[in-house]
Amino acid sequence: MNCVETANLTHVFSSGETAVNELNLSVEEGSIYGFLGPNGAGKTTTLKLLLGLLKKQRGEISIFGESIEADRVGILKRVGSIIESPSIYGHLTAVENLRVLQKIYQCPKQRIEEVLDLVDLRTTGSKKARNFSLGMKQRLATAIALLHSPRLLILDEPTNGLDPNGILEMRKLLRKLAHLEGITILISSHILAEIEKLVTHVGIINRGNMVFQGTLESLVEQQERSSYLRFSTSDDHRAAELLKSHKIEPIPNEKGLAIPLVEKETVARINEQLVINKIDVYEILKVRSDLESIFFDVINN
Repeated sequence: MNCVETANLTHVFSSGETAVNELNLSVEEGSIYGFLGPNGAGKTTTLKLLLGLLKKQRGEISIFGESIEADRVGILKRVGSIIESPSIYGHLTAVENLRVLQKIYQCPKQRIEEVLDLVDLRTTGSKKARNFSLGMKQRLATAIALLHSPRLLILDEPTNGLDPNGILEMRKLLRKLAHLEGITILISSHILAEIEKLVTHVGIINRGNMVFQGTLESLVEQQERSSYLRFSTSDDHRAAELLKSHKIEPIPNEKGLAIPLVEKETVARINEQLVINKIDVYEILKVRSDLESIFFDVINN
């Protein structure tokens, strides 16, 4: 079952720029969905549309299998979110910030201690939120979003501006929420490398259009398909001609002679033929495109 689903979702700014173009988003229940794309791709606009912060112009939005138009308030009571910068009161402590929202949400008081434990802010005591590090502020904002025990958590660039340690802490926190709390997480980012170790599913958006959607495994498979073997020889030109005579077509590569991936037995035979023809082989290297390269290939096609 999909926790979040859109059909042909479209939003055009008053300037005439299409921010979201017939977007079909599918977020499986229980998944950690990485919503990826460069800055200005339409990620934040999409998340605002899901939450009703922007008025839907065209298309359909379904959350928990229900149309957002049918019961927006009832649906959003089961959704936690952080859009753009964390919204916290700097002159209040972590507990005081949570007490304000606890009264609004009318959730049990003990929930404050529970979420502080979840985000590891139990020991901040009387320290004011304005004196928190950016990572602590992000964790407090996450605690606020979790206060009413949502089934879905929507986070817009939660690692933006964090140092490497803060990114690692946020990653560990989100993984804990998904595994221990059973929360579906929809997280946007413009940097694949930051969240590839976290997500189970990926959607890549560019200029308002969904250009890839699937499991992280399927993206890794695409990475494997773009891998190749690179040879370093004493005469790459003659080696290329020899490979062609054996019906192995070299592929363009700026760093030397390259061929598509082949079985290791074939590699051994190629090496043998090169040596027999007095072509020295200095190195045979398997080159895998990293996921960041795949990401840029997808958005630039």
